[in-house]
Amino acid sequence: MEWRSGRRSSNVEDRRGMGGMRMGGGAMRVGGGIGGLGLVGILVVSWLLGIDPSMIIGAIDGGGPVETRQEQPRQSGAGSGSDEQAEFTRVVLGSTEDVWHELFQADGQTYQEPGLILFTDATQSGCGFAQGATGPFYCPGDRKVYLDLGFFDELSQRFGAPGDFAQAYVIAHEVGHHVQNLLGILPQVHEAQAGADQASANALSVRVELQADCLAGVWANRADRSRGVIEPGDVEEALGAAASVGDDRIMRAAGRRASPESFTHGSSEQRVEWFNRGLESGEVSDCNTFG
Repeated sequence: MEWRSGRRSSNVEDRRGMGGMRMGGGAMRVGGGIGGLGLVGILVVSWLLGIDPSMIIGAIDGGGPVETRQEQPRQSGAGSGSDEQAEFTRVVLGSTEDVWHELFQADGQTYQEPGLILFTDATQSGCGFAQGATGPFYCPGDRKVYLDLGFFDELSQRFGAPGDFAQAYVIAHEVGHHVQNLLGILPQVHEAQAGADQASANALSVRVELQADCLAGVWANRADRSRGVIEPGDVEEALGAAASVGDDRIMRAAGRRASPESFTHGSSEQRVEWFNRGLESGEVSDCNTFG
């Protein structure tokens, strides 16, 4: 991906190298009601759902108090991810800003830029306590994307999806959720999920995630039109990333049967299909996963 000459966004807050969260003497504990294995299960579910784990922990634990330690910055260069990765993130976010400003303006609307928080291991978000173990996520409450750059190593090594354009896809997908929020799609879906059974709520979640994949494809198309950012092999990297985080592949990797009724993000095939749809057309109108 040709990114070094791109504009850097000013909406990135770097919290890397700051302290995380502890309870009492240092080991994390939530009200004493959740054991180690239970916490691991919560983190896995949170990652699959793309939400902050504290939202689940709080519901289980009755909203008990959480004690945090004061965050102390480490020396420059410490923390998760390299400075070059942080620069890359700023450029990709800046590119999404340029694309979505243009698309919103063409529709007579004003695009409100999201923030992006880089952190190490854990931090506070507008949706509660955030952990890098859950993967990148978007918080509608404060309109910010949260990213531990260590996830990019996971994407390459654990999920087998290396490359800078694969990383750009991840950022663009989360920004896609911000676009959905601005368009009122996320609030409507959350309202519908509140009164739905689990299978129906999951199906709605899949539609939201596939649409975000498609919107990431729209960004890639428009960014390449304006700046020629896509280099040979980049599309394959993005498609590989989309496939690697399909629910079916993740479930099988965890030794579980892939059951579509429990999908929350969509299958590998679906994620590739919808990203590719946005990439080929560059039109938001082609991203209606609810039709």
